[in-house]
Amino acid sequence: MPFHSLDELRSACLDLPAGDETAAAAVAGRQDTLTKPQGSLGRLEEIAAWLARWQGRAMPRLDRVKVFVFAGNHGVTAQGVSAFPPEVTVQMVANFSDGGAAINQLARVAGADLAVIPLDLDHPTGDFTQAPAMDAGAFLAAVSAGYDAVGDDLDLVCLGEMGIGNTTPAAALSAALYGGDVRRWTGRGTGVDDAGLARKVAAIEAGLKRHAASLHDPLAIAAALGGRELAAILGATLAARRLGVPVLLDGFVCSAAAAPLAKLHPAGLAHALAAHVSAEAGHRSLLEALSLKPLLDLGMRLGEASGACLAVNVVRSALECHQRMASFAEAGVSEK
Repeated sequence: MPFHSLDELRSACLDLPAGDETAAAAVAGRQDTLTKPQGSLGRLEEIAAWLARWQGRAMPRLDRVKVFVFAGNHGVTAQGVSAFPPEVTVQMVANFSDGGAAINQLARVAGADLAVIPLDLDHPTGDFTQAPAMDAGAFLAAVSAGYDAVGDDLDLVCLGEMGIGNTTPAAALSAALYGGDVRRWTGRGTGVDDAGLARKVAAIEAGLKRHAASLHDPLAIAAALGGRELAAILGATLAARRLGVPVLLDGFVCSAAAAPLAKLHPAGLAHALAAHVSAEAGHRSLLEALSLKPLLDLGMRLGEASGACLAVNVVRSALECHQRMASFAEAGVSEK
């Protein structure tokens, strides 16, 4: 296990490598020679430079793209915060294994490998209205599982999750890290009715009150209010940064999971792009707080890394243009 204490993890979050600006500048220079008005491909040009910066290559590649879906169960579902029962998490993990979920189809189309990693599904986290969701040991084990999953042989990582009830810890964590009215962060998740939404808001408010002493510490509050799959996403995001692998973050839960890294380090998520903005309440506000501009806005709220996987196709398009377009000189096209 790479982290044996919160202090060890905190030190790793504070000691992050910078990107390769020489590689990014080389991409920008090549973009200016290609047969198009300079800057006319907009964010596609930025994406190519982003890949170069965090892969450390003047000519990026996307030979090995991997999607990680971490799954966890949550004790706070006892408060009636979800429209689906907790056993659906296990059932959906089986569906992933059988190839029947949306993410299976999207990963195939994106040319990405899929890894589904269940995290102690038979033992839900604690109900954070009554006790910490995880003690330090359980939190560090989950962070370490995500950290160890990412290898340095990858060119791009997509991160996502599965866990019935997990928009509740995501909203709680967002409120804890960025403040404001709990209702700003709390949506209907899998489709709770008005009574369910009220229970969800009450549960989050109770959790924030119970764990108020931890609000100053992004890692301690992630343990107190989060979930194993959120902790694993944090670990995977950290590992990718330290290994030089750019990251596509999925929706609201995934963004909230990675947010403690941004709170600890001002450039903690510089190697990550927001794949899309979810229809889940709070995600747009969270992305603004994280200074992340989403690539897609399709009204999705599925999770499973579905939005991240869709965005791989945009990233591939950016790289294809960068690699294969002719320069003005090569094409014999007059420049302005």
